[in-house]
Amino acid sequence: MTLTVLYAASAVNPLSAWIAKLKDTFLTNDRYKELITGFLNTILITLGALCIGVIIGTLIAIIKYLAEDSRALKPLAWLCDVYLTVVRGIPMVVTLLIFYYIIFTSASDGTLVAIIAFGINSGAYMAELIRSGINAVDSGQMEAGRSLGMSRLQAMRVIILPQAIRYILPAIFNEMIALLKETSVAGYVTVIDLTYAARTIRDNTYDAPNTFLLVALVYLLLVVFLTRILRRLERRLGKNDKR
Repeated sequence: MTLTVLYAASAVNPLSAWIAKLKDTFLTNDRYKELITGFLNTILITLGALCIGVIIGTLIAIIKYLAEDSRALKPLAWLCDVYLTVVRGIPMVVTLLIFYYIIFTSASDGTLVAIIAFGINSGAYMAELIRSGINAVDSGQMEAGRSLGMSRLQAMRVIILPQAIRYILPAIFNEMIALLKETSVAGYVTVIDLTYAARTIRDNTYDAPNTFLLVALVYLLLVVFLTRILRRLERRLGKNDKR
């Protein structure tokens, strides 16, 4: 439909003109498929980076916790502090560009690079969240494990971490929500995420309002959905604590 026809239709029926504009923007040449691809890549990057972040964060949190009473782990704890300082001090966009254009220069798949970059960045924040959850467990639990003949690492794995999960899970969900929104910059390394797909459609149709408002709505619905899950999880964990 030409712009002349759209303008003529808008003078008669604004709603019909708007619907026609939506069809022209998203259905012509199957442009909606770009949004579907971007949506799936956004979810993939978020979940992949979250897994990497949890693994890195857990390792760092355990090392820093155990290093408080172990000289042998002090150098590792120092390296962890350096990692936390460097990663948290560099903007996510810059980190992503460094990984794509400097570290993985031969990478053919920007999605995998984005997962690694976001995961390493998330790990720095996840470490403090998980460490806080571990510290929330009564210190007597570690002493009880030690009195049973366990090493500090065994006591951490068998006693401390299972109890710390109820403190850590809500924080992980909050980090996932933040991570989901941060992935909107993945397009800087030509990854077709939701935001990049929207920019591509905008460039082809010059329909910025409908395109970006739709993407904003998708992000909003995802965040609301995850927030509802988080609240249910917090209520369930709260009930378990009362028992």
